[in-house]
Amino acid sequence: MSSFSERIKRIENKVAAYPDFPKKGILFRDLCPVLKDHATFQELINLMVEYIQSTHASVTVDYIVGLDARGFIYGPLIAQRIGCGFVLVRKQGKLPGEVVSTTYSLEYGTDTMELQKDAIQPKQKVIIVDDLLATGGTMAAACQLLNKIQADILDCLVVIEMTDLKGREKVPKPVHSFIQYTD
Repeated sequence: MSSFSERIKRIENKVAAYPDFPKKGILFRDLCPVLKDHATFQELINLMVEYIQSTHASVTVDYIVGLDARGFIYGPLIAQRIGCGFVLVRKQGKLPGEVVSTTYSLEYGTDTMELQKDAIQPKQKVIIVDDLLATGGTMAAACQLLNKIQADILDCLVVIEMTDLKGREKVPKPVHSFIQYTD
């Protein structure tokens, strides 16, 4: 079996970089090539599942919470593998029924995310999953939203972290990233 660092390197080698997207000065890290390659995508999910199983072995995770929209790609696969449910956090107006919401700041304005009010009960244990942690606003807002319904947030799991943006500092819960970039 390959070492952890070799496995991460294989995944990282598939991540594409697009300079000046979506605007000048930004180097966009694209996970689509990872998703296109069955073996690499499977390896990424395996690593995420192994991390959860080793780090949270002493507790039962009730739900994986996926953030709109890329968290919806990884979250259900992880939930199925660890034997728990999957819950969506969506942009405003996308969920039926009664919702809980939080509004947060972006560099270009504000956004609102929502969760169905009855999706998670107080004290249920959750892990939040998304593709990328940049400035930390979305993940911090997800934590705020889950705190409103008194969920027990065990971890915030992301594939890529842009460490130079210091988004981790805004997130009030533990963050684990598999690939880190400084540009």
